[in-house]
Amino acid sequence: LSGGLNKEKLLEENIKLWDVSTGKEIQTFEGHVIGVLSVAFSPDGKYILSAGSVFTIKLWDVSTGKEIRTFESHTDIVEFVTFIPLFSNGKYVLSGSWNKTINFWNVSTGEKIRTFIGHTEAVKCVAFSPNGEFIVFGGSDGIIDLWKIKPNRRMIRIFLGHTDSINSVAFSPNGKYILS
Repeated sequence: LSGGLNKEKLLEENIKLWDVSTGKEIQTFEGHVIGVLSVAFSPDGKYILSAGSVFTIKLWDVSTGKEIRTFESHTDIVEFVTFIPLFSNGKYVLSGSWNKTINFWNVSTGEKIRTFIGHTEAVKCVAFSPNGEFIVFGGSDGIIDLWKIKPNRRMIRIFLGHTDSINSVAFSPNGKYILS
């Protein structure tokens, strides 16, 4: 890389908490070995999730900056991690990986509850419907799959038509449409 940039430092190994009103750093969370690819706040703002390049997810306490738990199950880079909104009150987490899977976790125990499969390449992104009933995933394989969360977490539709990686998905505010 030109300009004196260090290639190894392009993937940050820590997470920083910033104050929006002052622009000042409040806290640094250290513990990932290589890069951090995804971060998320719990619905109550007390915890942070981070997903890393070394196949792990970490749960952090915002007030102390301490690591609470490491979730280990993916066998490749974890592309995204997010708390499930609405019905779960921050009790459950989803993570997607380059190993073609999405894992569903219990935050309190660190236990993997279920693995969603169906992609032929990396799972890159996730979005929740406004009412919290549906999840949509996009992957490097150009596949979008729609899952119903309640009552039994099942895939209900696959959207095909992309010829390359899907890096972002979103629901419309009324939940009738998906963008990819």
